[in-house]
Amino acid sequence: MSILITGGAGFIGSHLVEHLLAMGRERLVVLDNFNDYYDPQLKRQNAAAWSGNPRIVLVEGDFGDVDTAEKVLLDEKVTAICHLAASPGVPTSLRQPREYFQNNVVNTVTLLEAVRRHPVDRFLFASSSTVYGRGAAAPFVEDAPLGIPASPYGASKRAAEIAGLTYHQLFGTPFVSLRFFNVYGPRLRPELALAVFTRAILEGMPLPLFGDGSVLRDFTHVSDICGGVAAALTAPNIVGQCVNLGHDQPIAIRRLIELIEQAAGAKALVEHHPPRTEDMPFTHASLTKARQLLGYEPTVDIEAGVREYVEWLGRTRLM
Repeated sequence: MSILITGGAGFIGSHLVEHLLAMGRERLVVLDNFNDYYDPQLKRQNAAAWSGNPRIVLVEGDFGDVDTAEKVLLDEKVTAICHLAASPGVPTSLRQPREYFQNNVVNTVTLLEAVRRHPVDRFLFASSSTVYGRGAAAPFVEDAPLGIPASPYGASKRAAEIAGLTYHQLFGTPFVSLRFFNVYGPRLRPELALAVFTRAILEGMPLPLFGDGSVLRDFTHVSDICGGVAAALTAPNIVGQCVNLGHDQPIAIRRLIELIEQAAGAKALVEHHPPRTEDMPFTHASLTKARQLLGYEPTVDIEAGVREYVEWLGRTRLM
């Protein structure tokens, strides 16, 4: 069995590669275009940790390119896909909405079409809590009514989900949507809140806070996400389903800042800004379905996870 991981050199993808290397014996095909959304060198550093492993084939290319998708599936005899590659980030999606719909929807359809011609056993799609949108009741339940996504990013993820579910219905594509909730941990993308806040506190710089810090986020450690993805590769009775991967214990952003302060041993210099319209007021995953279908249970609490991240960033800043 060969598992294709798109976006495998990124934050979540590189952790998933490590997780699957430790878990089993499958061959892993990592596809990444090393784009410049953030410093490509950070992704190359991620990949350098395992690029020499004989179980890994690293392909530099774009999943949205028809020829690349076809060649990888055929040449590498791919039997399962973890589709993590995407244009990420809510704020940037407001400035570049066409790019987000191209990469997250149209290019995902390109991959779905390749799978239609060259079937696989499982197609896992990395979706997002942003698909629930404004108006969804907490906790977010997968099969309950959704609100309207608050950003082009959320809308693009929801549209890609619908495309995958349609391919499942029409063509039997073994599509599963895994909705990730506020993933964090070492190697976190540098523009995400935990990374921005931690750098500001460690460097004694102003910390930009949008709103009053009361919004709630269901922060989920990347190791728990990887465990859920790995379980979904082989779990029965999940094809055609949407499943949350979260922590089910949302905290306020101001509490996150307090935890960083405690771990860093320094106070934040908070710089207040108006709330952003694209930010959802809360995210909160119901885990009932994940527990039933995947045996999923998050294990890393936010206090330990933030300490780990602050220590990691403190070390890497000095390297």
